[in-house]
Amino acid sequence: MLRRFWLLFAQAVTVLLALLFIVATLKPQWLQRQGSFGKQLANPIIALQEVAPSLSEKPATGSYADGAQKAMPAVVSIFSSKEQKQNRDPRLDDPLFRYFFGDGGGTVRQDPVSSLGSGVIVSSEGYILTNHHVVDGADEIEVALADGRKARAKLVGSDPETDLAVLKITLDNLPAITLGRMEQVRVGDVVLAIGNPFGVGQTVTMGIISALGRNHLDISTFENFIQTDAAINPGNSGGALVDANGNLLGINTAIYSRSGGNMGIGFAIPVSTARSVLESIITTGSVTRGWVGVEPQDITSDIAESFGLQQDSGVIIAGVVQGGPADKAGVQPGDILTKVNDESIRDTTELLNVIAQIKPGTQVKLNVTRKKKAMDLTVTIGKRPPPPKRPAQDGGDGTDGGDGSPDGNSAD
Repeated sequence: MLRRFWLLFAQAVTVLLALLFIVATLKPQWLQRQGSFGKQLANPIIALQEVAPSLSEKPATGSYADGAQKAMPAVVSIFSSKEQKQNRDPRLDDPLFRYFFGDGGGTVRQDPVSSLGSGVIVSSEGYILTNHHVVDGADEIEVALADGRKARAKLVGSDPETDLAVLKITLDNLPAITLGRMEQVRVGDVVLAIGNPFGVGQTVTMGIISALGRNHLDISTFENFIQTDAAINPGNSGGALVDANGNLLGINTAIYSRSGGNMGIGFAIPVSTARSVLESIITTGSVTRGWVGVEPQDITSDIAESFGLQQDSGVIIAGVVQGGPADKAGVQPGDILTKVNDESIRDTTELLNVIAQIKPGTQVKLNVTRKKKAMDLTVTIGKRPPPPKRPAQDGGDGTDGGDGSPDGNSAD
């Protein structure tokens, strides 16, 4: 009798397991509608998977959120405006026009021009780095912080030749960015560009450093740009280029574009240059650079052939400023300049940068070749004159990669 009941129990269990297998295979949703102890699930239609609470507190793999969160509070939006000059209507010179229409005040009123850019708070004392072209000619400058605060900004000074400007605001508890070190930067490093593109609000884009030491771009006089493929658009000018840890590496200044939008080639002024300009402007109100008063020209293969030169490095002196330091030292047009204080000069950009870093009043030795004869000339470095003012362009923020260099190229 006991054996009979055991066989019936075993058959019943086998049948129930078979039914459970069939239901689990063909109609799994029937089993998901009831939870343990018969409690109804919050969503009876679909089954969802959710990360455990302890794991959700850890940053996602490959995330740059920590670096972005560290740098974002120190990046500000800059709104500048300037009044348009009221132009006289030329028709007022016609007596017949004045007879019928009057003089109408004699002027044509125009709305003020405004522009948008970004900036970086580099000191808790309120100093902000931005681009010169963002605030050039502005009558009013307003700064908006990431935390919603706004303040009027004072222009401490600017340097058109590096396209940098220093502003100052007066607010409490200002977040300041941490400056990075250019000597540790390598091509291929991940970088983040932070700014306010098109006025949509603070935005972070990611890319890598594509190249270092870019020059000959005709963006500014002194060029030593960081190239990056992080998206930079109008409104990003003056914003921060930071490393993955949120440390400042450069000030975004321009893009290469045929359409006005980002094409994956952007340029930033290195933090080493920005720091030097910042300290000079805060200390003296301007940037002082060395100058010798020559108009240099790169030595091309055609020039080397026509002059019978064996090298294609160095610069040829195309002109000398009358009464300038080089003129007083005996430098003549046609001289080939190869070294400054025994430091080799490869092209005009290198000559410009080397001379600019020498303090005015310092005597330096120039190695030149004149009519295939080498000679040394001693020149006393002068003070570089300010660049001529160019008419400001309406609107825009300069991130279109257009000509940002001062007129002329004879300021070495």
